[in-house]
Amino acid sequence: MPSEGRCWETLQALRSSDKGRLCYHRDWLLQGEDVLEDCTSIPKLSSYAGWVVDHVLPHTQENLAPSETSPSPASTVGLGQPSFTPRSPVGSPVCSPVSPGTPATPNGTKGRDEPPHAEEPVALPSSRGTRVEGCIRMYELVHRMKGMEGLRQWQEAQERRVRVLSEMASEQLKRFDERKELKHHKEFQDLREMMEKSSREALGQQEKLKAEHRHRAKILNLKLREAEQQRQKQVEQERLRREEGQGRLRGLYALQEELLHLNQQLDSGDQRPDPPTVDLSAFRTRGNQLCGLISGLIRATSEDGFPTAEDQAVAERALREMRELCASARAHEDQRRQAEKEAQLKQQASQMQQGPEVHREPPAPSQGPGGKQGEDLQVKVQDSTMQWYQQLQEASSQCVRAFEGLASSKDSQVKKIKMDLQKAATIPVSQISTLAGSKLKEIFDKIHSLLSGKPVQCAGRPVSVAMDPQGLDFVQYKLAEKFVKQGEEEVASHHEAAFPIAVVASGIWELHPRVGDLILAHLHKNCPYSVPFYPAFKEGMALEDYQRMLGYQVKGSNVEQQDNFLKRMSGMIRFYAALIQLQWPYRARQQVHPHGLNHGWRWLAQILNMEPLADVTATLLFDFLEVCGNALMKQYQAQFWKVMLLIKEDYFPRIEAITSSGQMGSFIRLKQFLEKCLQHKEIPVPKGFLTASFWRT
Repeated sequence: MPSEGRCWETLQALRSSDKGRLCYHRDWLLQGEDVLEDCTSIPKLSSYAGWVVDHVLPHTQENLAPSETSPSPASTVGLGQPSFTPRSPVGSPVCSPVSPGTPATPNGTKGRDEPPHAEEPVALPSSRGTRVEGCIRMYELVHRMKGMEGLRQWQEAQERRVRVLSEMASEQLKRFDERKELKHHKEFQDLREMMEKSSREALGQQEKLKAEHRHRAKILNLKLREAEQQRQKQVEQERLRREEGQGRLRGLYALQEELLHLNQQLDSGDQRPDPPTVDLSAFRTRGNQLCGLISGLIRATSEDGFPTAEDQAVAERALREMRELCASARAHEDQRRQAEKEAQLKQQASQMQQGPEVHREPPAPSQGPGGKQGEDLQVKVQDSTMQWYQQLQEASSQCVRAFEGLASSKDSQVKKIKMDLQKAATIPVSQISTLAGSKLKEIFDKIHSLLSGKPVQCAGRPVSVAMDPQGLDFVQYKLAEKFVKQGEEEVASHHEAAFPIAVVASGIWELHPRVGDLILAHLHKNCPYSVPFYPAFKEGMALEDYQRMLGYQVKGSNVEQQDNFLKRMSGMIRFYAALIQLQWPYRARQQVHPHGLNHGWRWLAQILNMEPLADVTATLLFDFLEVCGNALMKQYQAQFWKVMLLIKEDYFPRIEAITSSGQMGSFIRLKQFLEKCLQHKEIPVPKGFLTASFWRT
C-alpha cells in the first residue's frame, strides 16, 4: 500500500526533524495545538513511535471508513475522550514534517496538481493525535503488561530458584549436621576408647599398687611383730631392771637403816653420865661421813631412777667400814673397861699401901668454832637452841588450836568469813614487789590495820578480824605462813625479792611480836637448817617421815628432786638473812631489831660447829653470806674475817671430804666467793638491797 509507505516516510521525516526531537507532554496535546506553540524545547517523539508505525498503524488504516476525511460526531467526541481504537494517520497534515506552506509529495517534491488552497497551513486534526496518543498509551500498557508478565515470570523463576537453593541449602545443612554429628560421635567414641584405655591402665596400676601395698603391709606386719617382740622384750627387761633396782633400793634402805643404827650406837656413848676415857670422836666423825655418803647415794638414785650395782657396792663397803668402826669402838671400849678395872685394882692396892690420892678429870674437848680439823664437831643442836626451837613449834601449835573452830566449821557463813580473812592476810603479801617504797608502805599499812582490828577492803567489801572471835589468831598464822611461803617460792626464783618481803615482815614483827614468832616457827618447820638443826633418824621411824623432817617434799613414795629441794632451802635462807638485817624505815621511834644480826652471828657459829652435809651446807653458807655477809662484816669487822679464814682453812676440807664429784657445784661456788672476798677484804652489797632512794619513790 502506497499510503503505508508514505506514513512511514512521514514518521521517519518527523523523527529526524528538529521538532521530532522535542519532548511533548501528552496532556498538552489534549488541550490543543496552541500549547505547542509556547514550547521552546526541541520536540521529541516517544520511543515507542516506531513500533506503533510499524505494527499498529497498518492495521488501523485497513479498518478506516471511506468518509474518514470528514469529521464525524464520533471523532468529535474523541477530542474530549481519547479512543483506544487505532486510526490511520495517512492524509493528515500533522504527519507531514514539512511546513504547511510547502507541502511535499510522497517523493519529497511539491505537488503541482494540488489546489492552491492546499498551500495554506492546515491544522492537524486532533482525532489523529488522539489516536496516536491512544496507540502509544496502549503500547505502553501492552509493554507494561508484558513487562509485568515478564517480571512475574522472572519473579516466579527467582522464587523457584530460591526454593531450589533453599532446598539445596537445607540439604547441605542436613549433610553438615550429619557430618558434625558423625564427627561428634567419632570424637565421643575416641574419648570413650581413651577413657576405657585410661581406666584399664588405672585398674592395672591400682592392681599393681595393691600388690605393692600387700607386699609392704606384709613387710610392715613382720616389722611390727618384730617391734612388738622387741618392746615386750624391753618391757620384760625393764621390769627385771626395776625389780632388781627396787631390790637394790630396798637393800640401800636396809643398809642405811643399819648404818644409822650403828651410828646411833656410836653416839650412845655421849649419853653416859661418866665421861669416857677413850676419845671416840674420830669414829663418830667417820660414821657421820658414812651416813652422809649413803644419804647422798639415796638422793641421787631417787633423782636418776634406781641404784646401780656400783652404788650398792659402795653402800656395802660403807656398811662394812661402819661395822669395823663399831667393832673398833667396842674393842676400845672393852680395852677402856679392862684398863679401868686394872687401874681400879692398882688404885685399891696403892691406897691400901700409901693412902688416898686426889683424882684429876681430863679436860673436855673444845667445842668452839676455832677447833682444828682433827677435833670433833657437833652433830646435834645445842640444848638451848633445841629448847628455843621447841618453844616456837609449841607456840605455833597453840595458835592452830586457837582457831580450830573457825578452820573446821561447816557453816557456810563461817566459811565465807574464813575465806575473806585468808584473802585479806595473804593477798597483800603476794603484792609485795621492788617497784616503789610507797607501794610497800601501802601494803604495810593495810596489813597493820588488819592485825589492829580495823576493817580493810578485800574483794570490794570490808573485812576485819572482829568478824570472828578466832579471826586474829587465824590471820596471824596465815600471814606468817604466807611470808615464809613467799621466801620458799618467790625468793627462790627471784633473789632480789627477799629484801622487800623481809622489810615488811620485820616492820610487822616489831608491832606484832607474835607474828614474828610464827614466822620463825614456819621457817624452822619448812627449813630446819635455819635453826640450824639436823633431825636425827629414830628407830622405828619411816624413811618418808624422816625425809619430811629434813625438809623434803614427799608425795606418797616420791621424794622431790635434789635441785628443787636446794632451791627452796636457798630461798628461805635468803629470806632469813634479809630479815635479820632490815628494819621498817617508817617506825615511830628507834627500836632494837626483834631478831637482829646477833642471831645471824649465832646461826653462823653454830653451823660451823656442826658436821657439814653434802651439797646442803655449802649451798646455805653461800646464800647466807651473799645476802648478810656485808652487814655482818660492818657489825663484827675483825671477828668476821677470822670466821671467814676459819671457813677457808678448816671447814672447806670437811665439806670437800663428803662431797661427791656430782655435787661439787655448790662447793666451788662458795669457795670462789670466799676467796674473792678474802682477796679484796670486802663483802659486796647484795643485789636488790633497798637503798634510801628506793623509799623516796
